[in-house]
Amino acid sequence: MPRIARDVVFVDGVRTPFGKAGPKGLYAETRADDLVVRVIRELRRRNPSLPAERIDEVAIAATTQTGDQGLTIGRSAAVLAGLPKSVPGYAIDRMCAGAMTAVTTVAGGIAFGAYDVAIAGGVEHMGRHPMGEGVDPNPRFLAEKLVDGSALIMGMTAENLHDRYPQITKERADAYAVRSQQKVAEAYEAGRFQQDLVPMAIRSGEKGYGLATRDEPPRPGTTMENLAGLKTPFRPHGRVTAGNAAGLNDGATGCVVAAEEVAAELGLTARMRLVDYSFAGVEPEVMGIGPVPATEKLLARNSLTMDDIGLIEINEAFAVQVLAFLDHFKIADDDPRVNPWGGAIAIGHPLASSGVRLMTQLARHFEERPDVRYGLTTMCVGMGMGGTVLWERV
Repeated sequence: MPRIARDVVFVDGVRTPFGKAGPKGLYAETRADDLVVRVIRELRRRNPSLPAERIDEVAIAATTQTGDQGLTIGRSAAVLAGLPKSVPGYAIDRMCAGAMTAVTTVAGGIAFGAYDVAIAGGVEHMGRHPMGEGVDPNPRFLAEKLVDGSALIMGMTAENLHDRYPQITKERADAYAVRSQQKVAEAYEAGRFQQDLVPMAIRSGEKGYGLATRDEPPRPGTTMENLAGLKTPFRPHGRVTAGNAAGLNDGATGCVVAAEEVAAELGLTARMRLVDYSFAGVEPEVMGIGPVPATEKLLARNSLTMDDIGLIEINEAFAVQVLAFLDHFKIADDDPRVNPWGGAIAIGHPLASSGVRLMTQLARHFEERPDVRYGLTTMCVGMGMGGTVLWERV
């Protein structure tokens, strides 16, 4: 029978506070799947008119799918969160764009009519599962010169991007990083992030039990002088430092997406509408440029230009990657449309979880900016990709 695609809306999004990876981080003794469980339970608490049995799918992304991030984490977390056993789930991976892909994948199912409501999100516990844990790259990558050796080390790809765009200096990258830290501090002071943070119980053999209520990575008060003396670990006399890149982090995100008419039927608030999305491949050696072709494809397909976009949430894996995107689209470094509350350089980037953080913040920006019709969430992706989602005010 012929089908008509349905409109898909973003209903709600939450996340745990992000922690620093490592033995002294917030979540050093907390399981990754428990982070996801807490997010799912909070989404249910915040949306009491959504019957649990109406959730048709739980899609959870993780880049390293082993240990407490394995066992088909979408399904296992759904069971642990107390959802009915009839609710299925699965795991998904597109590295940094895992949660973004979880959303676009279930959204496609909703538009097609296979689902009415779904939960999508991501988790990364980089303290328990360092980037690349257990990976065994095929020797053909290098033996047949399919990629340069730097393609497999994200910091080196960022240095390559600096090489390609020499106008993006270390000083310019540091200045962008300082602004990100300042904007995050201002957003915290105004109580903006707290709206969608779910407090997470934590424990430490040394300190006992506690409660994580805010992000651990931000460094308020960061200055250009602070950043100038940092080491460049990926290249002698390089430009990429711990100060102008996202750190290694732990955290989880989740959101509810639904068919627009079903959201209305269930009394759920539609906060923004998914218009379209695009993923694109680029040379893995300069993976940070991925958002550019992904966004170009998306805008062209929808007969839009960057002038039509009033809000942009771009993941700050590295300052150079954001600046390359801004330069391409002739956007000023300090354009107020871009990451109004700062970004991952300050907040952190637990790989597969970050896509939904961008969406959750964009939904809040729409609330504050009734004059804006369109917004983007966009990010670069390891192994040479980019992903962009176009959203519209409801």
